[in-house]
Amino acid sequence: MNGASREALAAARERLDALTDNVSVDATRLADELAAVTALLQRESGLRRALTDPGQPGEAKAALARRLLGSQLGADSTDLVAGMVRARWSQSRDLVDALEELADTADLTAAEKDGSLDDVEDELFRFGRIAANNSELRAALGSRTGEDAAKAQLLHTLLGGRAKPVTERLVVRLVTAPRGRSLEGGIESLSKLAAARRGRTVAEVVSATPLSQTQRRRLADALARIYGRPVHLNLDVDPSVLGGVRVRVGDEVINGTIADRLDEATRRMAG
Repeated sequence: MNGASREALAAARERLDALTDNVSVDATRLADELAAVTALLQRESGLRRALTDPGQPGEAKAALARRLLGSQLGADSTDLVAGMVRARWSQSRDLVDALEELADTADLTAAEKDGSLDDVEDELFRFGRIAANNSELRAALGSRTGEDAAKAQLLHTLLGGRAKPVTERLVVRLVTAPRGRSLEGGIESLSKLAAARRGRTVAEVVSATPLSQTQRRRLADALARIYGRPVHLNLDVDPSVLGGVRVRVGDEVINGTIADRLDEATRRMAG
């Protein structure tokens, strides 16, 4: 997002945080309602443009949102959406992206409140790895011709009773309303949002064998010193790396595996 949209999203995040700090606010219901508005504006391009028209006064756009949504949403969701459309957005799509992020954040906040956020982070990562290694599953979930209900049922079969309800809700929403995102990209975005709830960075760690608790703690401490903030480790085991670990934090990759060293040696010899 650029300029005005960044400012509008920052303000919306603050309003969401203020809402969900209130113990009387149902964050799960808020997530559902914001997701419903996201889907509505994704479908209705004319309404999306009307609610982000820079030529219209903010109060007029907020009043339109209240008239259309007030009877369908709770007061908290209606107030939040009205505040968002009152702001200026650089592109109409940015409003929809922001609503989607807030819906996901509200679900993650619900997990934070009930103490399951760490589990949700780990489950999102593990599901992403399973999907990445199963072409049939990726094809079934990513099919443009498949029915959303069938995809949701497949995910319920895979995750129901094995993952936290918030994890299942987030993945079902991603798969049934991808909005141009790949499954891998969507899972990564959700993982980053989850980490942000804790004010920490996510590191994807691949090792030849499972790391011990001591190794995990030392690695997390070392990365925290490097990046200046707590680091959450998403762990994966891949025997092909032979030994050592490979760490990815955002776009930065730290290679420390035997396989990487052999590859580098081979390249140097060939050169």
